[in-house]
Amino acid sequence: MKRNQLFWLISIINSLFIIPACSAQNQLESLLDDVLEDLSVNNDINNSVNEQNWENELEELSVRLQEPINLNVATREQLEQFPFLTDLQIEYLLAYVYVHGSMKTLYELQLVEDMDKRTIQYLLPFVCVEEINNRSSFQWKSMLKNAVKYGKHEVLTRMDIPFYKRKGYEHTYLGPSVYNSVKYGFRYSNRLYVGVVAEKDAGEPFGALHNRYGYDYYSFYLLLQNCGRLKTLSVGNYRLSFGQGLVVSTDYLMGKTIYASSFTSRGKGIKKHSSTDEVNYFRGVATTVSLTEKLNISSFYSHRSMDGVLTDGEITSIYKAGLHRSQKEADKKDLFTLQLTGGNISYQQSHIHLGITGIYYVFNHPYEPELTGYSKYNLHGNQFYNLGIDYAYQWHRFSFQGETAKGKQGWASLNRFQYSLMEGTHLVLIQRFYSFDYWAMFAHSFGEGSTVQNEQGYYLGVETSPFRYWNFLASCDLFSFPWKKYRISKTGSHGIDVLIQTTFSPHKNLSMYLKYRYKQKERDLSGTKGSIILPIYHHQLRYRLNYSLNEVLSFRTTLEYNHFYSQDKAASLGYQATGMISYRLPGTRLFAEVQGSYFYTDDYDSRVYISEKGLLYTFYTPSFQGQGFRCVAHFRYNFNEHWMFITKFGETTYLNRDEIGSGNDLIRGNKKADIQMQLRIKF
Repeated sequence: MKRNQLFWLISIINSLFIIPACSAQNQLESLLDDVLEDLSVNNDINNSVNEQNWENELEELSVRLQEPINLNVATREQLEQFPFLTDLQIEYLLAYVYVHGSMKTLYELQLVEDMDKRTIQYLLPFVCVEEINNRSSFQWKSMLKNAVKYGKHEVLTRMDIPFYKRKGYEHTYLGPSVYNSVKYGFRYSNRLYVGVVAEKDAGEPFGALHNRYGYDYYSFYLLLQNCGRLKTLSVGNYRLSFGQGLVVSTDYLMGKTIYASSFTSRGKGIKKHSSTDEVNYFRGVATTVSLTEKLNISSFYSHRSMDGVLTDGEITSIYKAGLHRSQKEADKKDLFTLQLTGGNISYQQSHIHLGITGIYYVFNHPYEPELTGYSKYNLHGNQFYNLGIDYAYQWHRFSFQGETAKGKQGWASLNRFQYSLMEGTHLVLIQRFYSFDYWAMFAHSFGEGSTVQNEQGYYLGVETSPFRYWNFLASCDLFSFPWKKYRISKTGSHGIDVLIQTTFSPHKNLSMYLKYRYKQKERDLSGTKGSIILPIYHHQLRYRLNYSLNEVLSFRTTLEYNHFYSQDKAASLGYQATGMISYRLPGTRLFAEVQGSYFYTDDYDSRVYISEKGLLYTFYTPSFQGQGFRCVAHFRYNFNEHWMFITKFGETTYLNRDEIGSGNDLIRGNKKADIQMQLRIKF
């Protein structure tokens, strides 16, 4: 059958195989909900102090929705920004355009080898097919002229007002309880981004005391991309990610649930930092230059002040909360500086990738925290370095990628093998080894723990769609810790994390899944000061149903059950039931969403997580323990193409307590309610 004849056939059967872009966007949002819940569980269990901020990533995805990538001229780097595309699918997609010429319609995605239904659903909102105009070489004068003429501006401001009073506002906190942030951004195509961010957290003073210049946090960024041989130039605040993140990565991390499928983690190089995250960024200048079509070289320099505690000229702790509400917190602000420099050289051929990343950083005071127990081998000193080699190879249906890194102390290695047995069936094996004395301050990668240190393990995942409408995921992670861990006072502790998930999608507007997760680890017996260590067992069962009706009305129901068991106490149970309804009022630009949850847990170990739709570019996944209700109302009104207003009201009512929280965060009463408002202006 000829290619043009296939167009008509695919057009006729398209409704049976491809979900409309709007539905695909909703499914992607649902997927992000699941990822964030998975991340929250892992971070909290591992006592992580760093919450991953998804604001940058969601903003970039939003831009792609507004300015889709033209598949006829898409580069490998542009396609690699979508984690749901495997290396094999990217290779086949590029080959399809090269062999057959420009695509005439998006329906042709079904003709690309190894491009399954689900991947097409995710990809549709972010891509388009357009005729290729005669492309001339890049010219700065033309780019700047077009940027002034066609550039787009966006102003985004947010305000959170609580209807409760924390104990800290009585005598300790220095400012009002209102949160406020303002963001201005300018962009032209995917070449030029300029922006300013200002933020004041709740409890921080505004225009007074240590914030006499107004807001507590200011950020500026300028990013140039794809300007001839100048691939990237960033000035101001930026993010870095190379290889598998063993040397440096300030990007988000995906949970283990996603690694069971075909989702791929890739270093994204240099990116702008446009979020209100006050910790995970660099400040200075960074650039990437294309020496040849296959060879790129990057370099970066950063100089920024950081929060912490100085004692007798030594840094004894680094403060990463970004909060300066009380005098004690304000005294930690900008007490020392950190300078770093480094670079990356990468070579990309059709099937082979090689890269070398190096980073060297120095504090202006020695970093000497108290190192005892499980922290005995943590980072200390004032000068550090990391050097890593990342590599990737793709051959037919087999792909391999990894990175091996050396630091001032220790070394680390992560290797990922993926094999596509057939369309819709993928096997993933991830091996990792992070020595107990490996130091990498800005490394983030796959693992059970929150840092690239003191961990080794093997992860096996399989995803398959053997029947129409059905998808199956299964994974098993065997991990161990060579040295002691938080609440584990012995070396060589180990555990297992098993996941089984079944998804059923009988209709383009209906899908459901059932997920079972089992985790077994070891933990100190309470009250024994680490002399007795026993295994703990955690079972989690989750069911979710998604249904939409004519892109106007949609429902989501989530049921979850937790069972936590340890030999030192009776089993604890937890469960939650959540219902959500979303509605677009016909004939208006009003979108409304209402969500209600009931939760019950015996204690903190059996806590539950409930995902909620946040304001623009945000998601919210709080944890709950005890017994109570959580109600949320979310409204968005588009006045026109330039003005948009969002408001969200949330209230949590506990049935088994008269106070919420502790210390300065204590709330006297069993209710916690607040309202969030956001205004966006585009011109």
